[in-house]
Amino acid sequence: MQAKPISGSRTYMTDIVFPPDTNFHGTIFGGKVMAYIDRISSIAAMRHCRQGVVTASTDSLDFLNPIRVGQAISLEAFVTWTHKTSMEIFVKVESEDLLTGERLLTATSYLTFVAVDKDGKAIPVPPVYPETEEEKFHFNSAPERFKLRQQRRAHRKEHQQFYAPSQVR
Repeated sequence: MQAKPISGSRTYMTDIVFPPDTNFHGTIFGGKVMAYIDRISSIAAMRHCRQGVVTASTDSLDFLNPIRVGQAISLEAFVTWTHKTSMEIFVKVESEDLLTGERLLTATSYLTFVAVDKDGKAIPVPPVYPETEEEKFHFNSAPERFKLRQQRRAHRKEHQQFYAPSQVR
């Protein structure tokens, strides 16, 4: 499979935060931000592999600053690295005060998506290559995150008995 530039998957999304999107602090619900992150990540992943995808994991989601009612939420996502059938996606979330133009980094996240065929079976994805310094940073640090993901998966399997659903009585 021929490698593709990371830039080919770069995706942007912007929306405005209305009162129903917020908690009693007047800031956007974390779950709403998570839904935006999953949505934009799936678009970036599909743009890269041109196949259906499923979310495999969310490695991290770090909230740094709130987004308030009336502000814009802006997201940027791109594939940072690929393995056989999986893709790591980085997402950056910013808030924008639409009256002053001030922008703040709100959250960052790494997710893993798997390409699947029409039967839901994992299929190979093309490799990616970085072009910018930012892309090189994410690309070069991805193997370490991949290793940590594998360790988490092994740990989860070791303790699987504790995660089994309770029997109904």
